[in-house]
Amino acid sequence: MKKLLALAMAACMALSLAACGGAGTTSASTASGSSTAENAGSEATAEDVTIKVAAIETAYGSEMWQKVADAFTEQTGIKVELTTDKNLEDVIGPSMQGGDYPDVIHLATGREAALTEQFIKGNLIADITDVLDMTVPGETAKVSDKIAGGFTDTSLTNPYNDGKTYLAPMFYSPCGLFYNAGLLEEKGWEVPTTWDEMWELGDKAKAEGIWLFTYPTTGYFDAFFYALMYSAGGPEFFEKATHYEEGIWDTPEAQTCFDIVAKLATYTNPITPAQANDQDFTQNQQLVLDNKAIFMPNGTWIVGEMAEAPRADGFQWGMTALPAVTEGGDRYSYTWFEQCWIPSGAENQDAAKQFIAYLYSDTACKIFAESGAIQPVLGIADDLEGDNKLFYSIYDNGAKAAMGNFAAFEAIPGVEVRTVFFDPVNSLVEGTETEEQWIEGIKSANDQMRANLK
Repeated sequence: MKKLLALAMAACMALSLAACGGAGTTSASTASGSSTAENAGSEATAEDVTIKVAAIETAYGSEMWQKVADAFTEQTGIKVELTTDKNLEDVIGPSMQGGDYPDVIHLATGREAALTEQFIKGNLIADITDVLDMTVPGETAKVSDKIAGGFTDTSLTNPYNDGKTYLAPMFYSPCGLFYNAGLLEEKGWEVPTTWDEMWELGDKAKAEGIWLFTYPTTGYFDAFFYALMYSAGGPEFFEKATHYEEGIWDTPEAQTCFDIVAKLATYTNPITPAQANDQDFTQNQQLVLDNKAIFMPNGTWIVGEMAEAPRADGFQWGMTALPAVTEGGDRYSYTWFEQCWIPSGAENQDAAKQFIAYLYSDTACKIFAESGAIQPVLGIADDLEGDNKLFYSIYDNGAKAAMGNFAAFEAIPGVEVRTVFFDPVNSLVEGTETEEQWIEGIKSANDQMRANLK
């Protein structure tokens, strides 16, 4: 079995594994604890078991992972060999090609290297549906009792539409348009509630040498475009579009989405595409901090990511849902969340499932929250303060939550959701591709995706 998985991975890993940032790898084993927890599926002590956990290092840092690993070991007796890195795909990729898999991987979809997507398409991710029925180690509640509603009912966690869960929902973040509230207050500008108001603001800002929009990388258009689809056509249109229904991109709702993105490209700071990569993306984010662009699509992690960056006098973070398509229409904020999963080739899957269950414990949630990483656990937002209180209350202020993404399809050479739908935005901004060319590319790929649905 491992040999087959290794061969499959060798094919998957033929793709270039580029990732954002750069930092050293940390690897350590936690000290063995003396106590064990009651966990579904395992009554034996696990003092001699060591699991390998690989987690992407983001703006939240890596220290929180070591603290959680230590706490897990103390609770269960299961030791953890932890690897964290900003270039995690490059670090774990070579060993996986040889059939040596981490037992748990925390790596979200939507990254440039698309490693998680390759595992999904290759059917190389273990079924973790039973984790939802497990008792959280050290507690009496089941995992399913702790996770907020809806987070295990989307294609982000159930990619095969077979009623089973393969990816565990992790750190969630309301996504929207982030901006300098101090700038708008200084200029006397209102936050747009419709796209017509957005264009009016864009014209005002341009007259003062300020661009309306920028984006870190085209990958950030996933959350943006999903919310836009909800705004243009509601959940029904979103469901049809993300499952590649025939003719869906010829509908008025689809044209509305295309027209808004194409027009927004003309209001985008022209330096954006050159910096829209996983090495230079913070320079585009800096445009907002320097008042060289007003809005950018992002998530709540932006505050920590740019904490040490210089900023204009009076800068104050603001966040808003996407404007409504029509006056009085619904406004949506996409809820983006990361994923944690078990490779089907992992050797210690039972212990790995206990680790995933522990990630929803009160102890783990508190450790994560101290670094700004918020688990999708019921009631957790009640204890937040400052910027996070503002961000996570967006759904209390009229915005509707959008969740889900494009359905998984069998591997098609050269065809990925990001390359088809989002990467062309760079060309729209640069003027090297027209809206019509972008649409035709989507229609062509849509037929292939539909024909290869899993």
